[in-house]
Amino acid sequence: MDNQEPGTVRFLLDGRAVVVREPQPTTTLLAYLRQSCERVGTKEGCAEGDCGACTVVVGEPQGERIAYRAINSCIRFLPTLDGKEVVTVESLKAADGALHPVQQAMVDCDASQCGFCTPGFVMSLFALYLGARRPERGEVLDALAGNLCRCTGYRPIVDAALRMHSYPEPQRWSPGDAQSAGRQQCLRELQRTDSLRIEGFFAPRTTDELAAAYEARPDSLILAGATDIGLWVTKQLRELPPLIYIGEVADLNYVRQVDQVLRIGAAVPLTQAWDAIVRHWPALAEVANRFGSPPIRNSGTLCGNLANGSPIGDSMPPLIALGATVDLQRGTRRRSLPLDALYLGYQKKALEPGEFIASVSVPLPRPGTRLACYKISKRFDQDISAVCAAYALEVKDDRIVAARVVHGGMAAVPKRAQRSEAALAGSHWSLEAFQAAAAALALDYEPISDMRASAAYRLQVAKNLLLRFFHEHSGSEMLTRV
Repeated sequence: MDNQEPGTVRFLLDGRAVVVREPQPTTTLLAYLRQSCERVGTKEGCAEGDCGACTVVVGEPQGERIAYRAINSCIRFLPTLDGKEVVTVESLKAADGALHPVQQAMVDCDASQCGFCTPGFVMSLFALYLGARRPERGEVLDALAGNLCRCTGYRPIVDAALRMHSYPEPQRWSPGDAQSAGRQQCLRELQRTDSLRIEGFFAPRTTDELAAAYEARPDSLILAGATDIGLWVTKQLRELPPLIYIGEVADLNYVRQVDQVLRIGAAVPLTQAWDAIVRHWPALAEVANRFGSPPIRNSGTLCGNLANGSPIGDSMPPLIALGATVDLQRGTRRRSLPLDALYLGYQKKALEPGEFIASVSVPLPRPGTRLACYKISKRFDQDISAVCAAYALEVKDDRIVAARVVHGGMAAVPKRAQRSEAALAGSHWSLEAFQAAAAALALDYEPISDMRASAAYRLQVAKNLLLRFFHEHSGSEMLTRV
């Protein structure tokens, strides 16, 4: 089989290669599965990656194994699936018609009512099932954070998840079968050595190739997981400029420690990036877990979120608080920039035409650093922040040597509170110092009122969170309001 045919996308479905010649670059995987493959079990609910009805599982080679992850097919563009395996709910049934343990558990636990959302739940649980280990309840809840059900409530679905490993392993789609030599060989045969080119879509394989292409066509759009760009198509019906997809750039898909810095390449998915950061900074575990949902984190990238630069993006405040820098490239020229200097105004960034974020560098812990990040939103899961606050203070001998106070949702960009920082720096660790810093926040920010929160609420919450940080790091259980 010639896998170098120009303009051809190939992916594995039920052990067979699906060949798509010259697809439209913005055709979603969901649309192709339903319209061309008659895989109608995969549903469109929201068309923006929120409800999970469109969930499928994608497998891709990762060293000596295949990594299987749940994604939202409604906002994932078809050409980005080249060389990968796609698993839909129809794929799980055995040749003799027997249900997969995930499906059987859903039946036995009465975990479906209208059934519209059920295939998406099944696929999220299937990705969890392939982990081969019986999950704890908390892991189940995390895995289902991107799936919404409007009929049954979630208890029977959670019951099914806790029960699915009680059934005999199936011959088809057991954890061992998913990693079988035959399946790996089929995927290897689909791997291309050239760069995929379709009219309006280019998937370079090296950073140099990416940099040359973007410098030559700076009007192009850099595409990673499409967790934001996908909505421009599905919700805003926009015509996109030529796309340069970075998911095949192997030398941008890395996480490595260099001296006292954790460097994360632009092609690294959010799941992997957050895992690496939290290993060094456990205080960020909650905000990492509440960032989108597992399918969103499995497609989107950390550097893509930074490049988007939304004032309510949850990755920027903690990384700015830690003093992260972004590594930029334009052609052969490279430079570094403090992350907070990247954002000039609402959706305005200090990027030259043809320049892109190649990696982000996150400082590792230093003695005396006290860190916290708080996300305030109407829902715990799958919700946009009204306020995201991050604090990183260096304390020595009970004196605050340096302070970084950062908020999202309080200005047109993720922004440091310089007057609040000045009130803390050089002060003793005391309630009085933090009260003064909290009062100074009114001089640092002029938040707006919108559908998520009023300006007064945002400012009050920001003040209270700063005092919460003080008490949580002082061993006090008392909560003081200002």
